[in-house]
Amino acid sequence: MELPEMESMATAIGVSVPVLRFLLCFVATIPVSFFHRFVPSATGRHLYAAVMGGVLSYLSFGFSSNLHFFVPMLLGYASMVIYRPYCGIITFFIAFGYLIGCHVYYMSGDAWKEGGIDATGALMVVTLKIISCAINYQDGLLKEEDLREAQKKNRLLKLPSLLEYFGYCLCCGSHFAGPVYEMKDYLDWTERNGIWKSSEKGHPSPLGATLRSLLQAAFCMGLYLYLVPFYPLSRFSDLLYQEWGFFKRLSYQYMACFTARWKYYFIWSISESAVIISGLGFSGWTDSSPSKQRWDRAKNVDVLGVELAKSSVQLPLVWNIQVSTWLRHYVYERLVQKGKKAGFFQLLATQTISAVWHGLYPGYIIFFIQSALMIAGSRVIYRWQQATKGTMFEKILTLMSFAYTLLILNYSAVGFMVLSLHETLTSYGSVYYVGTVIPIVLILLGKVIKPARPARSKARKEE
Repeated sequence: MELPEMESMATAIGVSVPVLRFLLCFVATIPVSFFHRFVPSATGRHLYAAVMGGVLSYLSFGFSSNLHFFVPMLLGYASMVIYRPYCGIITFFIAFGYLIGCHVYYMSGDAWKEGGIDATGALMVVTLKIISCAINYQDGLLKEEDLREAQKKNRLLKLPSLLEYFGYCLCCGSHFAGPVYEMKDYLDWTERNGIWKSSEKGHPSPLGATLRSLLQAAFCMGLYLYLVPFYPLSRFSDLLYQEWGFFKRLSYQYMACFTARWKYYFIWSISESAVIISGLGFSGWTDSSPSKQRWDRAKNVDVLGVELAKSSVQLPLVWNIQVSTWLRHYVYERLVQKGKKAGFFQLLATQTISAVWHGLYPGYIIFFIQSALMIAGSRVIYRWQQATKGTMFEKILTLMSFAYTLLILNYSAVGFMVLSLHETLTSYGSVYYVGTVIPIVLILLGKVIKPARPARSKARKEE
C-alpha cells in the first residue's frame, strides 16, 4: 500500500505515510460500520464485525497487529473457559502484562511524537474490552444482592461464543480509538434485543447524530491544523522559551495543551460517528413528550465540558468518558471495601493504572499522579463551597475552582504531551512547579480548615 500517490498525499497534509494509512482506515470505519446495519443475521453480523475489524487492522498496521490482538484475546477467553471464579483477575494481569510488554518493546510514544504509528494504541482499547468481558463473566457467579448497579447491568451469565467474542473485540475497527463499550450491549445490539428491539416508537435514525459528530470532527481538525504551527510542543526545549517571563511561559503551556486537545477531539468525534451510524451508539429514548432519540453511548468527550470545567472532579466525566467509566467500574469501585468510602488511595491507584495503560513514559506517570493531586485539591475547594452556600464566599470559591482547574490541568498536561522526564521537569520547573505546589497546599489546608458539614435530615440519615 506504499503507493506514490500516498506519499504525495501524506506530504501535502504534513503527515507520514503510516499515519496517512491509519487515518484512511480510521475514517473507513464509518462506511464499514454503516453497512453492518444491513447484514441479515446475528451470526452474520458477528462475523462481519470480526472480519472487517481484522481487515482494517491489517491494512492500517500490518499482519503483526492482529497477532498482537489475538494473544491476549485468546488467553482471556481461555481463562473464562478454564477457571471462571477468578477469570477476571487472571485476565486483568495477563492483558495488562502483555500490553506493558508491547509498550516497552515498541516505545510508541516516541514514534507518535516523530510522526509514526503502530498497533499499540488499538491494543490499549482491546485490552480494556478483554478485561471487562472476563470480569463481567466472573460477576455472573455472584449473588445479585452483592452487586453494584453497574455489575448487575453488565454481568454475563453465559459464556459468549468465540465468534461473539472476536466480533466484540474487533467490531468494525472500533478498537482503533474506542469508545470502550460492554459485551452485554454489543450482544443486545447485534441480536436486536433490549433497546434495539423493534418497538412502537419505530427505528431510530442515526443520520442527524452522525452528521453532528462529523461536523464537530471537521471543526476540531481545522482548528488544530490552524493552531499547531503557532504552539509546537518542541518550543518547551527551546532557549527562547526559557528567556520568557513567568506569565508568558504559563500562558504558552495553556495554549500548547489547548491546541493538542483538539487533535483528540477530532479522533473521538470520528470514532463516535462510526459507532453512531452502526446503531450501537443508540442509548434509548428520552422521557419527554414527544420522545427524542439519545445517541450518547459512543460519546467520548464533551468539548465545552472540558474547556469550561468548573471543577477538576468534573474532568473524568467529560474527557475520555468511556475509559473513565471503565476505570471507575473495574478499578476504583472494586478497590473500595464494602461499607467503606473511597479515599485518596483508591484515586491514586486508579490514576496509576490509567498511567500504565497509556504507557511507561515518565510523562504519563507524572501526569496521572498530578491528576490525583489536582482532583484531591479540587475536593477541598468543593467542601469549602458547600459550607459557604448562599454567601459571597461561595461565588468567590466557584471562580477559584474554575481558575484552579484551568491552571493545574494545562500545567499537568505538558507531561502527557512531551513524555520524557527531562522535558516534563524542565517545563514544570520553568513555572516554579506552581501546578504541583498549589494542590498540595490546598490538601494540607483542607486538613486544617475543616468546615462544618451541612446538617442532614433524619430521613436522609436513615437512607
